[in-house]
Amino acid sequence: MSDYDEASQASKHDDEIQLVTFRIGDEEFGVDILAVQEINRMLQITMVPRAPFFIEGVINLRGKVIPVVNMRTRFNKPQVEPDADTRIVVVDLGQKVIGILVDAVSEVLRLPSSTIEPAPPVVAGIGSEYIKGVGKLNDRLLILLDLDNLLREENPLDN
Repeated sequence: MSDYDEASQASKHDDEIQLVTFRIGDEEFGVDILAVQEINRMLQITMVPRAPFFIEGVINLRGKVIPVVNMRTRFNKPQVEPDADTRIVVVDLGQKVIGILVDAVSEVLRLPSSTIEPAPPVVAGIGSEYIKGVGKLNDRLLILLDLDNLLREENPLDN
């Protein structure tokens, strides 16, 4: 392979983002894999008095207390009982580590940057301030979440 071929292969990979995808209700969402620390089965969540409405509580993850955001509550979706597919996706937001409670984790995939469009004003009942963009993959649409903005309103971690 020539240097030119290697450079073009590298730039093709630079134009892709790798995502962890998950479901909340009938919608499929994605977050940058670099933000994801780990994915856990449902753990015991301890409620926290006077927490914002979307904070389900906290978990003890190997001695570290981590707040958990219920994504169904955050997006005004009807509540369901956790089942065998329910997961807590632990994400690192720079200074903060949080868990996000999702219905199921779908897969890890690569998405070409060229297939990502800016967020329309409202997608799946979610305001555009929570969305980085919408990715098109074959016949699927992936809503790419902006995790920082997801927590900004009534952020309990800023105290």
